[in-house]
Amino acid sequence: MSTAAERRRELGSFLRARRAALDLVTVGLPPPGPRRRGGLRREEVATLSGVSATWYTWLEQGRDIQPSRQVLDALARTLRLTSAEHAYLLSLAGYAPLPAATAGAERTAPGHVRRLLDALAGFPAYAIAPDWTITGWNSAYATLYPNVATVDPGERNLLWLVFTDPYVRELLPDWETTSRRFLAEFRAEAGPRLGDLARTPVVQRLLETSEVFGAAWQDHHIEGFTSRERLFHHPVAGVLRYEHHRLAPADHPDLHVVIYTPA
Repeated sequence: MSTAAERRRELGSFLRARRAALDLVTVGLPPPGPRRRGGLRREEVATLSGVSATWYTWLEQGRDIQPSRQVLDALARTLRLTSAEHAYLLSLAGYAPLPAATAGAERTAPGHVRRLLDALAGFPAYAIAPDWTITGWNSAYATLYPNVATVDPGERNLLWLVFTDPYVRELLPDWETTSRRFLAEFRAEAGPRLGDLARTPVVQRLLETSEVFGAAWQDHHIEGFTSRERLFHHPVAGVLRYEHHRLAPADHPDLHVVIYTPA
């Protein structure tokens, strides 16, 4: 299956999920009757967006049609998409830069990126590839999360560790919220870069092993990254507060460098 076909299928799944999450009152329609299930019907989304019901059905089915940016903007307004969700919708349709997907993630960050991480002495920092494989980290991050240095390299993936490592659950007092936030950010970033996310190894393994991940995956939640305060309950250092930042090296935009600075 081509990357374009994969993006069309993800676009259809995303539209269905957002349509199901809306209610009639939110979009200005009369409240549903007692026998009406939640969510909007395809015909209602089509009418509110100014397109035909048949054409919109084809879009959700992942057919090879070319929606204009104006139509996608109209769908975004109808579905009350956030700015991150709107950008994700446009990128799936080819209206945003889509870096070529790589066959596999690099396991080690370039030397200059690793030296940058080491230079951030006292600030926990690490680098992640497009599929969120952790490709480098400094000693401060290893102190915050010691398992990063001992976990099998094939499992050294941020998304996998967040949902499977008991240490991470203890480290994050707001794990229920944070784990879903991480998945929403992963989906927003990795979808346009990796194609069919459901077929990527880390997602396939999580769908097979984690019921919590499976439930969160079905939500199709999309959220762009924002710098924010993070709280950790470290077993030795106690309560730690950091501000969470992320940067992309200009010469390696496929990598993200994540830095925690004291809050």
